[in-house]
Amino acid sequence: MSKKEIIVIESIEKKIFLLRGQKVMIDSDLAELYGVSTKALNQAVKRNLERFPSDFMFVLTLSEKNELVTNCDRLKRLKYSSSLPKVFTEHGALMLASVLNSEKAVETSIFVVRAFIRLREILLTHKELAQKLKELELKIETHDEQIVAIFEAINQLLTPNEKPKSKIGF
Repeated sequence: MSKKEIIVIESIEKKIFLLRGQKVMIDSDLAELYGVSTKALNQAVKRNLERFPSDFMFVLTLSEKNELVTNCDRLKRLKYSSSLPKVFTEHGALMLASVLNSEKAVETSIFVVRAFIRLREILLTHKELAQKLKELELKIETHDEQIVAIFEAINQLLTPNEKPKSKIGF
């Protein structure tokens, strides 16, 4: 992968959000990437609605839109938009490329897919790391218990028995 491709993928990664437990991209960002207007993108979706089930695309609620605008400065233009934006999962973004059927859309979809894949790999790495830390923590806890038991046994050996000694002789 060339340095230019890495830069493109990283810029796409910044446009991926986590909403409703899914990684998604907003319609205006995809339109910009695919070189079409948001209106043209949404018209293409409308003409091919059967290709976009709810696990490929969904419309944000007003509260989700407001939260997105609040948390992401570059989306301030959405604040005054009368329509609620659509968001697309990885599969929806791919389907958009086939619906738009332009050379730029097909070319860009490759970078979009790579960005989603890279994010998935990063999340998987973090999960694996978290699991290993948890396992290590459990090992340390059991070692702590064993060390305490060893110290207790040593202390018992060091403390003299309080048994009275029997006298020898008369």
